[in-house]
Amino acid sequence: MGAVALVTLFIGSVLGGAHFANASMLYLVAVLISAIAFGRGPAIVASVAAFVAFDWSFVEPLHQFTVADPEQYVSLLLFLLVAAVTSQLAADQRSRTAQALDREREAIILADIAGLTAAPDLGASLVAAAARIQQELDVAAVGILLRGQLPVIAPFSSDVDRLFRGASSAPANALSPGTAASATAAGRPGRWVRVVSPLARDERARTRLHSVAIDAGGAPAGSLLVLRRAGTAPFRAAEDRLLAATAAQIGLAVDRARLRDEATESEVLRRSDELKTALLGAVSHELRSPLASIMASAGSLRQKDVTWSDAEREEFHEAIEQEVKRLDRLVGELLDLSRIDAGHLVLQRQYHSIDALVDDVLGRLRNATSAHEIRVDVPDDLPPVSVDYLRMDQVLSNLIENAVRYAPAGTLIEVAARVDADGLRIEITDEGPGIAAEDRETVFEPFRRLRRGDRAIVKGAGLGLAIARRLVEAHGGRIWVEVGPGRGARFAITLPLDAEAVPR
Repeated sequence: MGAVALVTLFIGSVLGGAHFANASMLYLVAVLISAIAFGRGPAIVASVAAFVAFDWSFVEPLHQFTVADPEQYVSLLLFLLVAAVTSQLAADQRSRTAQALDREREAIILADIAGLTAAPDLGASLVAAAARIQQELDVAAVGILLRGQLPVIAPFSSDVDRLFRGASSAPANALSPGTAASATAAGRPGRWVRVVSPLARDERARTRLHSVAIDAGGAPAGSLLVLRRAGTAPFRAAEDRLLAATAAQIGLAVDRARLRDEATESEVLRRSDELKTALLGAVSHELRSPLASIMASAGSLRQKDVTWSDAEREEFHEAIEQEVKRLDRLVGELLDLSRIDAGHLVLQRQYHSIDALVDDVLGRLRNATSAHEIRVDVPDDLPPVSVDYLRMDQVLSNLIENAVRYAPAGTLIEVAARVDADGLRIEITDEGPGIAAEDRETVFEPFRRLRRGDRAIVKGAGLGLAIARRLVEAHGGRIWVEVGPGRGARFAITLPLDAEAVPR
């Protein structure tokens, strides 16, 4: 009405009123402004008001609703028709613009919710999704209640907290499933159904509580709960769709988490079964030989009808002792491997000097390495590294004993260390037969023996390198094998260093 009044004053005072032939077209400006700003209803009112104002103010006779010239009726009716159609078109355009903005908002929010719920950590993703919905809908609280789990609730005040956590016994507005989408028709959200509990308290506050069911894998999984602020309007259809889609995304996230847990459990069972199978194969193969040797030596010593010399008895005793040590080492490696795979390994990390660690290992293995030439290239000014001393001693011992076992006597075994871009690098290089390119990754698998043709070149159960890799990775490092400078193999280890420990 104000816009029509302003146009009337403008025509009468500036344009000379009825002397301006097309002055009625200026009223369309007021109609369009009303349609764009307020919608269809106000635009129709503006059209009728413009018709009446023009007739009263500028059509002869002035200030009367009668028309002197009958031909003016056609002009006035045509003006009214044009104003009504124009208002409808502008209102429809305004409505489509609002719908487009709502759909864009829905798409952005759903894309954000889909991205948030795709995170591996289900709890953190649900908290983020609840906070996102709370922010977009400007509600008092948003919570996700899953069966068998604690509620996930976006932050809010303590009084709302008490109300919200009592949602299981409170009246609420539950969103019905609605119409599912098909190949030829779009889906539509359901309607809000009031659910009242006889145990409810504070009914006025609890009428603001809305619940949307969450399904995961075709089965009920929980509820998405939304608490509107006091005095706010009910949810619109676009918000109903948003809540229903959000509940569906949460259901997918819950189902993905369940499938991920089942896949992890299946993988653990599969690997456990493989380990058991390999363990049975290793036990049947590796334990049979030392046990047979022990039984043969012990049986020979028990024979009463044979007189053994002291040297022969000593040989039997030594054979028994060596095979028992072999069995003890095999059982120890199996226990270490099972403890690491079960996640029961706890590292006692402290800062140690790597040159002292190498000296201790080589000193303890002096008898084992006596037939080889040992070269040590470990500077004494290397930065300290945070390691479990006993576990890293075990890693270096396994690698040096592996080099001693397969490198010919008299050849060189080199132990070197230096700092590079990845941290502290340790290398054990030998002049043995080397490891083929296709075996450089599988050599670290449990019970893996390298072969040349039909003959195994690596003796033993194949657990030392597997344990070494797991221990190095537990320290946050990496271990691999590459070709030595001439021939043979080079085992390399990198361990992380603190930034302040690296010399500049």
